Amino acid sequence: MKLIVTGGSGFIGSAMVRQALADGHEVLNLDKLTYAANPASLADFEDNPRYHFVQADVADATAVDRTFERFRPDALVHLAAESHVDRSIDHSRDFIETNVVGTHVLLEAARRHVDGLPSGPRGRFRFVHVSTDEVFGDLGESGGAFTEETPYSPRSPYSASKAASDHLVRAWGHTYGLPVLITNCSNNYGPRQFPEKLIPHMILNALAGRPLPVYGDGSQVRDWLFVEDHARALLAVLDHGKAGETYAIGGRCEQRNIDLVHRICDLLDEMRPERRPEAHGSFRGLIEFVEDRPGHDRRYAIDCSRIETELGWQPTTRFDEGLRRTVRWYLDHESWWRPILEGSYQLERIGTSDRS
Repeated sequence: MKLIVTGGSGFIGSAMVRQALADGHEVLNLDKLTYAANPASLADFEDNPRYHFVQADVADATAVDRTFERFRPDALVHLAAESHVDRSIDHSRDFIETNVVGTHVLLEAARRHVDGLPSGPRGRFRFVHVSTDEVFGDLGESGGAFTEETPYSPRSPYSASKAASDHLVRAWGHTYGLPVLITNCSNNYGPRQFPEKLIPHMILNALAGRPLPVYGDGSQVRDWLFVEDHARALLAVLDHGKAGETYAIGGRCEQRNIDLVHRICDLLDEMRPERRPEAHGSFRGLIEFVEDRPGHDRRYAIDCSRIETELGWQPTTRFDEGLRRTVRWYLDHESWWRPILEGSYQLERIGTSDRS
């Protein structure tokens, strides 16, 4: 297929592009290249004739329409989003512009594109909208998990903007007959994740001998999904999902934040013993508990039974294996993250968000 992937230079987006190209698809990456995007994540595909790049804002209707007209896609996978909860608290307007207005622009462009297609290609077109489990709110101390039927209860500007975009996508499917699919994923982790997110933040702060800030008491629980497993899930939804349906995607791997930070420290003790802080003897000694952020949800978890049963997808990367691969990747790819830290983005600006 010919796919447009929005936000393809970001963390999950670049994994999606890599997997789609590996599966033989032709991909156009539409990315504004904001602070969290890194062209280096796809540098090895620059000469691939099946890979194309357009630098544009998803909220720029003219640029989006032009991209549809020139590329004539068979499907669109919408990953472009502002996704950092801490930033949404301080700069909510950016989240409305990208996550809500940008989604509306894409839906309208896709609708016009589909209306102009012959009946065969029109029936095959798909609009896959990638969302988050945060739209469902907080599970608290319950033993349950989010499903596709969980009522929405967003609790931050970020999750509210994503919930709004989900509702727009469903409305365009119902009102205009646009063949849409929605996915709600749990926390992603893996190589090429921007350093403001929890796992790379802890790795790079530890290597620099800086404090490892953990919100509250660190008992918040998240369900972790290896990014390559997520990319495979998105392609399964694209290839076999039923238009109009929602699929919850999770790693079946709940971890407390503090336990996760301890595991990262232990891996760094093993892999970089010469960098351990002398005053502590272990990277764990760098951990500092800081004031919790406003409205911090306690627990998220995904029941991904539907996608497993209906589409045959399952997460295949064990958490211990995935985390080890992730830590090793950052140790071996300083050339990827060092320019970020030496540029406009500095370690001291990194928050402690646990989001993907």
